[in-house]
Amino acid sequence: EAVAADWMLEFACYCLCRHFREACAAEFWRWRDVAQALINGLSKIPTHQKKTVYLCQLLIRIAKGKNLECHFESDHRISPLESALSFWTLLEREEVKLEKLHKDIRHLILIQIVAVHMESGYFKEAAEVLERLFTDSESDKPLRVKLATVIKSKDPYVPLLQSFSYSLLISKIKSYIELYMKENETNFLIQAATKQVESEGLGTTALQNENVNINENNESNLETKQRFVFSITLLRNVLGQMQNCCLNVDSSLVWMCIHCPLGLNSLQNMERNGDAWAHGRRKQRWTYKEDLELKSGIREFGVGNWAKILVHGDFNNRTSVMLKDRWRTLCRIG
Repeated sequence: EAVAADWMLEFACYCLCRHFREACAAEFWRWRDVAQALINGLSKIPTHQKKTVYLCQLLIRIAKGKNLECHFESDHRISPLESALSFWTLLEREEVKLEKLHKDIRHLILIQIVAVHMESGYFKEAAEVLERLFTDSESDKPLRVKLATVIKSKDPYVPLLQSFSYSLLISKIKSYIELYMKENETNFLIQAATKQVESEGLGTTALQNENVNINENNESNLETKQRFVFSITLLRNVLGQMQNCCLNVDSSLVWMCIHCPLGLNSLQNMERNGDAWAHGRRKQRWTYKEDLELKSGIREFGVGNWAKILVHGDFNNRTSVMLKDRWRTLCRIG
């Protein structure tokens, strides 16, 4: 479970970065929920996951940076950007090789913390923020003096705030996460599982013990399926027969975490159905029995808990998304 949680958190962070970079708001907030659930489940942040956790928290706060009604801290005076600054400070401690970019982002966050308050007409609060941010009079003294002058002018459109704008902050953050994503392009599932399997001395021979029928006439399909088999085999050795997933999240990530440890049935179904996996599952008629299983699952776990219903029900190669869509259909037809 620890190995799976590690992989899920890294994958969730990678998805957050990707959707932040591409400005896909809906997907970003969906993966925010996944990442936050995983982070909340940590009793203590493992050393190797600190950077991942800090980056997730930073992006979540930057995305809400202009919303002063949104609070991440118990002290409601702390704006989302001020909260983001604390996580940026933690991230800086984890790295030493990006000094110029670190400095640029730190200054932009500091400036925008003040700018966002001024844009909302909160000049008194902007002055209070300045006092909190620069407790050491010698720390970034030139910037502090400039910001103090800006606040006194009560003009949110002065050249300093326009030159170091919120859009520039977002651009710099995107540059930072581009570097993160390049360093984390590996397949997290294979990476984590391989590490664990190698530590147990199992190596890649585990793959040879599986009786899997693969069409060798199609090289592209062969490679895809081999990687898929390898992932499942290794993760199954790591996790054993894990039957439940603690997250109530309707996503392909949870579907994989539920089904991969259960064996190669999913792959064998894919083999029987040809390339349905790659091109989207072929539509299958819902049987009366499946409808009963769905209704029974909803009575037991409630609407929305599709991952749990999927695990505990007897469905024919369905996903949690399919369960949700079928329930909508049943509600419409009464």
